[in-house]
Amino acid sequence: MPGRSLTALRAAITAFFALDGLIFAGWVVRIPDIKHQTHASAGALGLALLGVSAGAVLTMPLTGRLCRRYGSHPVTVVCMVVLALSVSLPPLTHSAPALGAVLLLFGAGYGGVNVAFNSAAVDLVAASGRPIMPSFHAAFSLGGMVGAGLGGLVADSLSPTRHLLGLTVVGLLVTAVAGRTLLRCEPPKPPERAPAQAAEAAKAGGRSRRGVVVVFGLVAMCTAYGEGAMADWGALHLQQDLAASAGTAAAGYACFALAMTIGRLTGTTLLARLGRARTVVAGGTVAAAGMLLGALAPSVWAALAGFAVTGLGLANLFPVAVDQAGALAGASGVALASTLGYGGMLLGPPAIGFMADWFSLSTALTSVAALAAVATLLGLATRHAFTDTASPGR
Repeated sequence: MPGRSLTALRAAITAFFALDGLIFAGWVVRIPDIKHQTHASAGALGLALLGVSAGAVLTMPLTGRLCRRYGSHPVTVVCMVVLALSVSLPPLTHSAPALGAVLLLFGAGYGGVNVAFNSAAVDLVAASGRPIMPSFHAAFSLGGMVGAGLGGLVADSLSPTRHLLGLTVVGLLVTAVAGRTLLRCEPPKPPERAPAQAAEAAKAGGRSRRGVVVVFGLVAMCTAYGEGAMADWGALHLQQDLAASAGTAAAGYACFALAMTIGRLTGTTLLARLGRARTVVAGGTVAAAGMLLGALAPSVWAALAGFAVTGLGLANLFPVAVDQAGALAGASGVALASTLGYGGMLLGPPAIGFMADWFSLSTALTSVAALAAVATLLGLATRHAFTDTASPGR
């Protein structure tokens, strides 16, 4: 595929990543309004919100099979249309069961598009000869930050119905433009030696190919566990354990998210210099140290610094894990790693809550550091299975 076509394809895939983050963040900031509208209790809302997770987890393995049969590009477009249309549905519900039902559809679109565009990105990474996977995930992070910021700005002036319908319109317009490029371009073919070298890598790691993909999925799970825990519990830790003001506590997740975005924007350079295996080992080590500081620090500012360091450390673990799972097993590998990763994001918040009840919130948050250390050990154990250049033919 000519360089110009690869550039256009990269721009289109980047647009889908950013749009995904924008839509999901736009939905998240309107959850309190939807709760009020449906008159749901906290428990009923929690059950309804499980619809997103259930829809995603059920759809991800199926999407991998669809990508193998029809190609990742058309599947990306279809799933993004589903996601864009379904985000307008929650404001139309008036009960928790109805909300849970439409969130199943929303979760299906979200899970499906994540598998599909990650599969498309894996193909492009292999063909481009550069470790550019983190740049796509940086676009998702940036889209999420923009979506959350805009959602906060319009929360008082626009109803949830108009806001989320606006996201539907934006989503369909972006899909129409970027989707034309995806549908026009065949997925780029990796260098001929890539499959052979991927098999050698799996053999060198001492495991079957599927076993190594599972390990990469566990790395993604350890990372997503930390992301989910920081999103749901970081601010409460600052307020409850360190007596931070509401504004300062809100800055906790902002520090984490901004650091993660910066880490992903610089991830291509980092991967080119360190290679994928060393990036996972170094990132897990940095994240473990940062989270220990964030959880156990005696002052707010030290905790904020720890949150930022944690974000930098975790930034590139998920993109690398998904990239390597896709390099070994194609769309099926992406689906498996994504499903495990999403499972980590589901597991994190409730696990932290139970541990906080048993011990304390600061102690519970050290589990993020523990799982970051596990990711480091997994990276060390499978270091021979990593392809440490973007183009295996080099």
